[in-house]
Amino acid sequence: MSMNKVKLIEIAHARSGDKGNGSNVGIIARHPKIYPFLKETLTKERVKEHMKNICKGDVERYEMPNIGALNFILYESLGGGGTVSLKLDAQGKTHASMLLRMELDVPEELMKLVK
Repeated sequence: MSMNKVKLIEIAHARSGDKGNGSNVGIIARHPKIYPFLKETLTKERVKEHMKNICKGDVERYEMPNIGALNFILYESLGGGGTVSLKLDAQGKTHASMLLRMELDVPEELMKLVK
């Protein structure tokens, strides 16, 4: 099976938000056949490793197969939250962009679905 090294953004969309000192990042497959790959590949451990400079707490993952999405909760990722943090973005709106930069080895047949 031929693989392509690509950024997550090539096979998924994302949206992020915040609540207190945590953020959530929703990852939505660009094609229904990509969701099973994301479900297998995009583990909470892998997300935690990718976001380790920001996320100081645990990461939880919720599966939403009906919409082809995964939702990640990143605890302790906002420096205390919007009202107490010295961070420029203490609201977590950019966390989706950061996660979409993760590189993955994606099967060539899945890449054909999004080109």
